[in-house]
Amino acid sequence: MSTKNGSTKAPPAPQEPPKQRPAHEIRLGRIRAAIWANQNDNGTWFNVTVSRSYKDGDEWKSSSSFGRDELLTLAKVADLANSWIHEQSQTGNGRENEESEAEIPY
Repeated sequence: MSTKNGSTKAPPAPQEPPKQRPAHEIRLGRIRAAIWANQNDNGTWFNVTVSRSYKDGDEWKSSSSFGRDELLTLAKVADLANSWIHEQSQTGNGRENEESEAEIPY
């Protein structure tokens, strides 16, 4: 596109869609669980991603690797994420046809 003085004007850059945010986040120290809500015709279900924050020089980074001394905190974060998801399904915010624990074969 040319202007009166002959210079060209770049077309506007396409806007990026807004960054998806987790439905809930649990953080204990540097261990974090992000709970993501997903929807389809059958309702809502949740997935969880876990990460560990660490500092590399002046920059904060994250890793999906955990050391021996972090495993109990990781387990606690996973337990809290599990409890939150179950609360959502009991209040109607989760998948309607979710199996109860008694129906899950061990």
